Amino acid sequence: MKIAILSRNSSLYSTSRLVEAGRSRGHRVRVLDPLRCYMRIAQTGFDMHYKGRVLSGFDAVIPRIGSSITFYGTAVLRQFEMMGVRTPNSSDAVLRARDKLRSLQMMAREGIDLPRTVFGDYPDDTADLLQMLGDPPHVIKLNEGAQGQGVLLAEKRAASQGMIEAFRGLYANFVVQEFIAEAGGGDLRCFVIGNRVAAAMHRQAPEGDFRANLHRGGIASPVQLTAQETEVALRAAATMGLGIAGVDLLRSRRGPLVLEVNASPGLEGIEKASGMDIAGEIIRYLEPAAVAGKAIAKTGKRRASA
Repeated sequence: MKIAILSRNSSLYSTSRLVEAGRSRGHRVRVLDPLRCYMRIAQTGFDMHYKGRVLSGFDAVIPRIGSSITFYGTAVLRQFEMMGVRTPNSSDAVLRARDKLRSLQMMAREGIDLPRTVFGDYPDDTADLLQMLGDPPHVIKLNEGAQGQGVLLAEKRAASQGMIEAFRGLYANFVVQEFIAEAGGGDLRCFVIGNRVAAAMHRQAPEGDFRANLHRGGIASPVQLTAQETEVALRAAATMGLGIAGVDLLRSRRGPLVLEVNASPGLEGIEKASGMDIAGEIIRYLEPAAVAGKAIAKTGKRRASA
């Protein structure tokens, strides 16, 4: 296979591991900075260039698109899709997962449990909005934050109101959620590949913080998921339409709750905690799909020539 990895930095752990895993299995792998890809869109077809040269012949593309370039990165991914290149995570699926509010709405519609969440825009409605949510503590999250950025804990109702007013003053989109105290500052990262959870880890927030993200100093350790936790993680990824996903769960008194679904989950923490070759698992997952796509493309060409 010829594989493209959309990443702004080839030296990042996740990107370099995917390159290593792909090449070790005999594939050609190329890292492409999505911001250096540019496109031609016409009735006659779709073309893409990279640093002055044509991009063609790719069988699969793995998106590693950061939140700061979501718009342009997903446009590049969509162009690959239009050119017939297979991807485990489509541009639409990445956009769904990146929008916290939309993803929560979709999961709730499918009956997947999550922390109670409220969302509003008009300042005069803030008091009633918080009444709908319930007693503090409350967690306020920026709608497109990542790695624990833009996530705040308000322990009193007045603090919640003040933070909401501050976010509104910055014209930021955000949601407010109930705080799950029994989780004890820990969460579960479930790494979904296709129709299975390939690995899972428990992340524990550092002393004095409630965010368990590894980028915030969280500590990772291997964990055994329950059957219910596995089922919820798979349903959440499927609801977003993601073939590769990091699903974050909280253990609560009413069962597993989905915090969020990540379309570009990091590999370093999960590989070190589980001892598994997750990058290799991703490449192996791509192989049957890419082979099938190539066979379909060849069949279509034969039919057209006939």
